[in-house]
Amino acid sequence: MIGIEYKRRLEKIEEVLCKALPEQPDSDWMRSVFSVLPEGADPAYAARLLEPCRNLLLLGGKRWRPLLLVLSCELAGSAPEAAYPLVPAVEFAHTASLIHDDIEDCAEERRGKPCAHLAYGTDTAINSASWLYFHAQTCIAAYEAAPGLKLRLFSILNRELRRLHLGQAMDIQWHRDHSFIPPREQYECMVRLKTGTLACLAAETGSAAGGAEEEEIRWLGKIASDAGAAFQILDDVKNLTQGNPGKQRGDDIVEGKKSLPVVLHEERGGEDLRPLFEQARKEGIRSPAVEQAIAALERSGAIRQAAEYGNAMAEACITETQKRWNGNPAAGLIAGLFRTMLSG
Repeated sequence: MIGIEYKRRLEKIEEVLCKALPEQPDSDWMRSVFSVLPEGADPAYAARLLEPCRNLLLLGGKRWRPLLLVLSCELAGSAPEAAYPLVPAVEFAHTASLIHDDIEDCAEERRGKPCAHLAYGTDTAINSASWLYFHAQTCIAAYEAAPGLKLRLFSILNRELRRLHLGQAMDIQWHRDHSFIPPREQYECMVRLKTGTLACLAAETGSAAGGAEEEEIRWLGKIASDAGAAFQILDDVKNLTQGNPGKQRGDDIVEGKKSLPVVLHEERGGEDLRPLFEQARKEGIRSPAVEQAIAALERSGAIRQAAEYGNAMAEACITETQKRWNGNPAAGLIAGLFRTMLSG
């Protein structure tokens, strides 16, 4: 039954997202997004903005963030119809961040296809993703709500986007410097900013749209932020074990990513990974250094410890949601959504 409930909402979410990023922009869409344009603004140029973003969107993705937005609105006591118009705010911000992230990481694949900067050129990818951050706000501008609520929604979105870029600044600094492995406190800060912030954005946006009180909005945002951090930790563990869908096992090693297993390995006094990071960066995903680094992380127990840590975080989010909103059907669905993040 829960699966059916998710499917029904996800189908509506997909419909809204595809309508907001059409394959061919018509005059009505152009006017809604860009207002009145000067002569010569051919829709073909707008199509160049749309294509990289739409193609990545249609490659899939878990869509748990917009689903969390809808469920958070229901948790506050409103119908999901109040939330659907706002789902582009979170999913478009996420999609834009993926395109920029792939450029910054020199990644080659995303969801099993060449990254946008390889398929369309770095200039087009940067411009399209930057535009998509702003287009994410279009749904709030068009949202039928009181001015106070719209201002609140704009404030939430822009705050979380600023925090997202701070987290990315930390991550970029670390993967550029293979000699530096951050302490756990800094790692946890980064992951809450880089991944937790979009989960917080989803929860607070949905909760505000649903009419929740400020304390309730902040509380749900905190739980969601923790769940987002847990998701990232477990996703990074998966990269070093079975590999993430659409990516190659161990490409985080090539990128020099300082994931929680790497941080815990350093804490445990495991063998020095720095030379392996440097070798993998120079030689690419087929370098023997990739599997050597993974083997070292396994020997130290850091991968297992990171998986246990991420699972414990997700379990805590599930428990807190069920405890605080006991009996609310939407709370059960949110708890179920968090449970899908758990690793086996």
